[in-house]
Amino acid sequence: MDDFLPVPGLRNPHSQSLLNSSGLRRRVVMRHARKMVAAEQEWLLDGGDGVRLIGHLSKPEGVSKGTVVFFHGWEGSSRSNYVMSAGARLFDAGFEVLRFNFRDHGNSHELNPGIFHSCRLGEVISALGDFQERAGARNWTLAGYSLGGNFALRVARHGPENGLDIGRVFSVCPVIDPHSALTAMESGPKFYNSYYIRKWARSVRIKQRLFPDLYDYEEWFELEGLRARTAWFATRYYDFGSLEDYLDGYSVAGERLVGLDVPTLLLTSEDDPVIPATDARALPDIEALDVCITRYGGHCGYLKNWRLHSWAEDRLFDYVTEKDAPQRREEGGAGDGNRTHVISLGS
Repeated sequence: MDDFLPVPGLRNPHSQSLLNSSGLRRRVVMRHARKMVAAEQEWLLDGGDGVRLIGHLSKPEGVSKGTVVFFHGWEGSSRSNYVMSAGARLFDAGFEVLRFNFRDHGNSHELNPGIFHSCRLGEVISALGDFQERAGARNWTLAGYSLGGNFALRVARHGPENGLDIGRVFSVCPVIDPHSALTAMESGPKFYNSYYIRKWARSVRIKQRLFPDLYDYEEWFELEGLRARTAWFATRYYDFGSLEDYLDGYSVAGERLVGLDVPTLLLTSEDDPVIPATDARALPDIEALDVCITRYGGHCGYLKNWRLHSWAEDRLFDYVTEKDAPQRREEGGAGDGNRTHVISLGS
């Protein structure tokens, strides 16, 4: 992979992180995404046990070159800038693109009485299985960002044993150890806490309004900080005994990815203000996992110029179009473990 060196002015991690989700970039993205949006169909997907999830599928004209499924980050949606931009580029290149929404994301709060939390992996795998069967998708690619990158890693590890025919996975700045991610957010600039709490609070208000007989969240709004608010939900509505149990429930740290055999590229940055790069370095050697750590990029930013074009999107495009074709691990084959590239230009 080529090194990532953004233009001057875009080497600050906060500029990268905030501009990526900004209205300024949205105007750029939506111009390029018009054809994909015009072709999209809304799919109601079966998550099992009565759970319904929504995805937006765009099919190109003619024979598709393959299928790419996108996962957004926490409190994002199928219309998040990074999903729309990367999806449109692949759609224009002839790929079928499914932009997936987790429960209670993308204005889907009314579909399920139960509330979203990050340990709901089973329903995601079931919904992907439903899509795979109905769409006839084979050897498809999964790309995820932030919390969606964490889900992508877990789906890569457990999806094949549940019938998912995943060809490769691309995970950008994934949550690896939720404990350290929460600590990083608490100790970092306050605007990240404020940003996520504001978006979360909006979602909580919607859910309470739709299901007033099930939920009373007023006490939650009086709490301060992500830790207290997450602990409150974990122990009252997520059915976990403690905050620690909940965070462990969706962690991919330690040995949790051992057994992964779907070719997976994990891209993260040294200067990510939300996800510590040390978490990626601490992952065990796994032959199917390739870890790339860049010096710059912020959290899911990777904006390379002031036209707000994405270097991570370039890497995904190369990955999907097989310029850097991954190979599934042979059963019982020997390997050198995951390759960790620390990409840093200059000192």
